[in-house]
Amino acid sequence: MNQIITALSDISDRYDALFVDLWGCVHDGRKALPDAVKALQKYREGGGAVILVTNSPRPRAAVERQLESFGVPTDAWDTIATSGDSARKAMFEGVVGEAVFCIGEREEVGFFTPLKIMENPAEIVRVPLDEAEGIVCLGPFDPMADPSVLRPELLYAKQKGMKLLCANPDIVVDRGETREWCAGAVAQLYTEMGGESLYFGKPHPPIYDLARRRLASLGLDVPAEGILCIGDGIGTDIAGAVGEDYDSLFITGGLAAAETGTVTQPDPEKLQAFLQATEMGPTFCIGKLR
Repeated sequence: MNQIITALSDISDRYDALFVDLWGCVHDGRKALPDAVKALQKYREGGGAVILVTNSPRPRAAVERQLESFGVPTDAWDTIATSGDSARKAMFEGVVGEAVFCIGEREEVGFFTPLKIMENPAEIVRVPLDEAEGIVCLGPFDPMADPSVLRPELLYAKQKGMKLLCANPDIVVDRGETREWCAGAVAQLYTEMGGESLYFGKPHPPIYDLARRRLASLGLDVPAEGILCIGDGIGTDIAGAVGEDYDSLFITGGLAAAETGTVTQPDPEKLQAFLQATEMGPTFCIGKLR
């Protein structure tokens, strides 16, 4: 049986740094979650470092602006590692070519701004699909529509041997009470169709490498056993932590609230059944970050 805790403070003194998911843990896609903010503020007051590790396809600066608009104060975190920045680096290295077809919402245009830290980045241009060498997926054009609506474009791309760069491996997120599709669902469909998808967010190694570099930029050298990963995605946050050999805290009241019977705290029997079905074993579990 996985240990169910009542508050982050029950275990926080064991760790020097937290890698914390955002959506479903610190905010709900519309506003900050007050108890989570307080828990992170308290942890930092005790000397711990908080790295926000998010599968957002946006650059770090854009995520900072979004957090401000949601009411997440800056004293609740130290720095941010985004799937978007990890994927942008790969894109400007030319992993899907220089002429790319972009799937995603127009508001994510900052993704195509070259990183200042790179020397001689590839000259990326966005083109129609029939002129593209590869695909960059930031999310579905319509997050409410089933990803299968993109099947004709994906079939054409597969036939042309295009690679798809996925800037956000999440399958779904909950914006308030509304569930939306993410880029990961498009990439999953493309892979199922026989195409090649490249991932740079959780649970894949590149974003954890970026998170460790962000941690080092704070002047901290923290061993794996001193890091706790926190998130509500069993296949992203928890799977990634397992893959990196980090301890993890599973937020059961997020994406898996129904499956784990979570109201305030998870139902132990439903939680155990869910974890057995997903073949995942988080170190700790809690209903909400608090």
